[in-house]
Amino acid sequence: MFTQTFSYINVQLFNSFLLRRECCTFNNGEHVKAGLAELELWCGQVKEEYAGSSWDELKHVRQAVGFLVIHQKSRISYDDITNDLCPILSVQQLYRICTFYWDDNYNTPSVSPEVISSMKVLMAEDSNDADSNSFLLDDNSSIPFSVDDIILSVEEKDFSYVKPAAELLGNPAFQFLQE
Repeated sequence: MFTQTFSYINVQLFNSFLLRRECCTFNNGEHVKAGLAELELWCGQVKEEYAGSSWDELKHVRQAVGFLVIHQKSRISYDDITNDLCPILSVQQLYRICTFYWDDNYNTPSVSPEVISSMKVLMAEDSNDADSNSFLLDDNSSIPFSVDDIILSVEEKDFSYVKPAAELLGNPAFQFLQE
C-alpha cells in the first residue's frame, strides 16, 4: 500500500515539475527535498513490512530535486547530468526541467547553452520514436488498493489490558471503557 502511495507522490510531484514552471525553482526544490528527507527518515524508522521498497518509488522526483538544488548548474556537462545526477530521466524530461528551471533565491543560471543544444540534437534524433514524445510519467492511480492489501498492512491491536486514565474513568461519558 505504501509503495502505491509513494508511486503516486512521485508521479504527481515529478509531473508538476514538468508542467509548471513555477515548480522548477531552487526554493521549491529545497522544500521538496526537506519533505523527501522526512519520508526517508520515516522509511528508515518503520518496519520493513510497512515501507518495503517504497523509497525506490520516488526515484524520478528525487533526481529532479537533486538537479534543482545543485549549485553551479552552468558548469555541469550533459554527461554529468545523465550519468551522475539524473541517470533515469529521459532527455525530454531533462530538457524540460533545465529550460523551466529558474533560481528564485540567487538568480543563478540553469545549464549552459551547449548542454541545451546537446539535448535538442538528441531529441531530434529520437523524434521518430513514439515513446520519446511523452515526457510525463504515467499516472497509475487506476491501480486500486485492495481490501486485502489494507487488511494485511494493519495489525490488529488488543487494548483490553490497557488501564484507562483515572480522569476518564470518573467521567460518565467514558463508562464504556470499564466494560
